[in-house]
Amino acid sequence: MLKDKIALITGSAKGLGKMTALTLAEQGCDIALNYVHSREEAEELKQRIEELGVRCIAVQADISDAAQIEELVRQVESRLGSADIVVNNAGPFIRQRRLFADYTKEEILSLVQGNLVGTMLLDHLVLPAMRHKRWGRIIHFGYGHAAEARAWPHRAVYAAAKTGLVSFTKTLAVEEAPFGITVNMVCPGDIRGDNKEKTIAEVSGLTDGETPRGRPGSGEDIARVIRYLCHEDSDFITGNIMDVSGGLDPIRPWIEPANPKL
Repeated sequence: MLKDKIALITGSAKGLGKMTALTLAEQGCDIALNYVHSREEAEELKQRIEELGVRCIAVQADISDAAQIEELVRQVESRLGSADIVVNNAGPFIRQRRLFADYTKEEILSLVQGNLVGTMLLDHLVLPAMRHKRWGRIIHFGYGHAAEARAWPHRAVYAAAKTGLVSFTKTLAVEEAPFGITVNMVCPGDIRGDNKEKTIAEVSGLTDGETPRGRPGSGEDIARVIRYLCHEDSDFITGNIMDVSGGLDPIRPWIEPANPKL
């Protein structure tokens, strides 16, 4: 249990961030939700979390904007206290595939700022309080096989930002280990739409032909790994890049193997 710990989850009004917030709230954490446009969803989730018997606030802030990140941390500290757990879930993604030469300058800056620089700035702001407590859990989000830094055609900017975050995750983990702070990265598979807010039981009867496991991923698949990494006794697990993908390789499409019965 994580009773009385304070968890800040960016991009948590919907999707994987929402499932993470609910999971940590069930463990006894007070929750700081973050959103950019989804105010209504954030307020509804806030009420649901408060019904679990913990404190919860919802703060609007764009993680790609340094000034808004500072205000987010200020509000969390003044209304709840300094964050013990920070889950960096927010980050822009352009689903349409395109060559690097076809990106606009604004898109390049947005993807790098939102997926790498903003995460680094947020971590930088929360570290002093974690060091003072000599306890902290920082979680970054990546993508499957990010640790290998392979070429990902049509995803050049996003991939560059996330693989940069891989190096930062490993470096920060080493630097902050003496202070009782762990830093890890969780790399979800291709979890889409409503499945981001479903439990494992809800998707277990569904079929996904692209995933070797045979079923689609769910929000619970990701949130339960984050819960484990945040546990008091998970202090020996740091600097890890964890794929939670059902075996799916997002870069090289999975090819169905020959019939194993033959």
